[in-house]
Amino acid sequence: MYDFSADSADCARAVEAGLSQYLTATQLSGPGIPADRLVEAMRHGALEGGKRLRPLLVRQAAAIFSVPKEATLSTGLAVEMIHCYSLIHDDLPAMDNDDMRRGRPTVHKAYDDATAILAGDALLTHAFSMLADEACHADPTVRIRLVTELASGAGAGGMVGGQMRDIEGEKGGFTPDEISTMQAMKTGALIRASVRMGAILGGAEPRALSALTAYAEAAGRAFQLADDILDVTATAETMGKATGKDADKNKQTLVARLGVDGAREALAQIVNEAVGCLRTFGPKADGLRATARYFASREK
Repeated sequence: MYDFSADSADCARAVEAGLSQYLTATQLSGPGIPADRLVEAMRHGALEGGKRLRPLLVRQAAAIFSVPKEATLSTGLAVEMIHCYSLIHDDLPAMDNDDMRRGRPTVHKAYDDATAILAGDALLTHAFSMLADEACHADPTVRIRLVTELASGAGAGGMVGGQMRDIEGEKGGFTPDEISTMQAMKTGALIRASVRMGAILGGAEPRALSALTAYAEAAGRAFQLADDILDVTATAETMGKATGKDADKNKQTLVARLGVDGAREALAQIVNEAVGCLRTFGPKADGLRATARYFASREK
């Protein structure tokens, strides 16, 4: 029987250890050796915290096709480095202007704005280096597909583009459809990429990949809606970051439109939709089912 708590904890430990081993001056060296301050800032933004849910999704999707969890780690690390870089940049004064992340000072507060920008840039760059390395997968065609998938999920048509839409929406307001589009890009695109990358590692056929994509898109909506609910209902101490930001900025979220109770009802429906997409995979998809349900029940 699948144990979500055990699997997620095991994945988080593996990701923490993998990032700690990789984010060193020796591993990151190229024609030159990186400055200690840059490496320290990268480590500050990537280590000692985080639920590591995106690498977990890579692992769980690959498990459907009997891929060993160890064979998913490089891909999971690459996705997590993209996620961590995005948080470093999102926290900057020109973006969300947050002082705390994961219960400690954000990178620009612990160092400075310029160092935070460069630390994020470096994490972004090295994520693709990790995917391109033979240690990620023996087949270069698979590695190319992984690079393309992550670039699509993280780029202008995905996470970064969603952030831009969010900034524009703060100025001009959102329609309900525009909220959904922005969230599908800003948050959902990297979740979508994580699931699809796990399926790519497993050699998924088109029909299976399509079903997993539908799951991932619904799971991404569930994660964002749960996050919006927590922004209203949770404390900063519980979340390890500032809460109430959406209301402070008068941001138009689904919670603002539906109310907390209505949003929770919508969240339950979205989770059921996600789980329903996995019906053809049997027990091998229990990990993905558990993660979708966790998105709805998490308290931080």
